[in-house]
Amino acid sequence: MIVNKLAIFLFLMLSVQVNAQIFTGKNGEINFFSETPIEDISAVNNKLSAVFDASTNDLVFQLNITDFKFPIALMQEHFNENYLESDLYPKSKFIGRVVNIMDEQATVWGDLTIHGITNSIKVVGSFIKSKNSVSINSQFIIKLKDYNIKIPKIVMYKIAEEIEVKVNIELIELK
Repeated sequence: MIVNKLAIFLFLMLSVQVNAQIFTGKNGEINFFSETPIEDISAVNNKLSAVFDASTNDLVFQLNITDFKFPIALMQEHFNENYLESDLYPKSKFIGRVVNIMDEQATVWGDLTIHGITNSIKVVGSFIKSKNSVSINSQFIIKLKDYNIKIPKIVMYKIAEEIEVKVNIELIELK
């Protein structure tokens, strides 16, 4: 009797795994832009990783903070050492779920962790799913204070309190 239940359980688990459609990507791009009257700051990270499970609509993104590249090396150094403290908080992640897809537009709810702080966010963006791939593009705003990122008074007019973030990634079906 126990052997039959175990066999049925294993069969169900294996059949779920076989039918699950998992998409992954390792070379997505995420960039951010800070605009102030004194100075614009931008950076790009081309090592964004993501996983999308089409059977559950779960979506996960992860990146290393030190992979952001700036046009000026000193900006990158200040970003990692003074603001994001990448030695203490080396990764950023988003764990969420696609809650609505209509006409290649998706709404995603989830938890974004930056600088060791996690906040629930809602993002709307382009979500194009084909047989073997998923293309995701989105743009959203984060507030530095929501992630306990402190800006010294001496540079507070050079760094915006709200940062524009853009995400672009192509996920391929895992086979």
